[in-house]
Amino acid sequence: MKFIDEVSIRVTAGKGGDGCVSFRREKYVPKGGPDGGDGGRGGSVIVEARANLSTLVDLRHRSRFRAGNGENGRGKKQSGKNGDDVIIPVPPGTEVYDDESGLLITDLKEAGQRSVIVRGGRGGLGNSNFATPTRQAPDFATPGGAGESISVRLELKLLADVGLVGLPNAGKSTLLSVVSAARPRIADYPFTTLVPNLGIVRLDEEKSATFADIPGLIEGASRGKGLGDRFLRHIERTRLLVFLIDCQNEDPESTLRLLLSELDSFHGDLLKKPGIVALTKIDLLDPEKRGSLPETINGRECHGISAASGEGITELLAATFSLLEGSDES
Repeated sequence: MKFIDEVSIRVTAGKGGDGCVSFRREKYVPKGGPDGGDGGRGGSVIVEARANLSTLVDLRHRSRFRAGNGENGRGKKQSGKNGDDVIIPVPPGTEVYDDESGLLITDLKEAGQRSVIVRGGRGGLGNSNFATPTRQAPDFATPGGAGESISVRLELKLLADVGLVGLPNAGKSTLLSVVSAARPRIADYPFTTLVPNLGIVRLDEEKSATFADIPGLIEGASRGKGLGDRFLRHIERTRLLVFLIDCQNEDPESTLRLLLSELDSFHGDLLKKPGIVALTKIDLLDPEKRGSLPETINGRECHGISAASGEGITELLAATFSLLEGSDES
């Protein structure tokens, strides 16, 4: 299934039904009282987060949603039927913005959450509502109200515990494929990963976490270079970041500073998340260099790993889960 994390759609609520002008007609009662019923309310447009969805792809080719109109009122004080609501299913983690003002309308973080985006117009009142002792035969009713209509932008932000961050070809997808059942596309060239991937990682029978692998970042990613701004939003909800750096990188400290700078430029709160560094592909180093890897980089705990041989993976996961538990307590 194609991964789509942003769409714009037009949503229109239904018009309320008109109130009815009617008078009771009974045998031997030539001038019966008013009995016009009320119009039904217009249907609303609702978004609902559903656990079985992971992409906005189903909305890519449908740009307009319109709820049903309310029925007009009828005689004998019969109210019109309410218009049908329209429910738009979306993945958990979807934010809905007013496309014109940019204001956040709702944030559906959990499955089962729902929110009314536009409300249907209220039904008009029938003439039976306007009868008084001095006005016993009102010959008017009120029309139904118009339904709201706006353009909205839906943005999906993945819900994960751990975000894997690094330059292109740093080994993020390979690591995810080794520690989880996820099967991201992997190749030995940059930008193999073009969409975020999720995987469930189990430390033991009782401890598990969701890892998110986002496409590689480059300098200027926070400003949209390489679609980085689209990818960075997928780690906004993570609790912890793992920075993956190729062990053959001659200046891992500089690389980490670059990654941190891009995170800071995109959203300063990302730097508040706990983080750990993984130097990848250590199976390519000779034993001497492998034994002299740094224990920290720029103050962050550092682990050497090899997804190919499995070396250091257990230790990295143990440290990651330990940091997660620490974030739960703080």
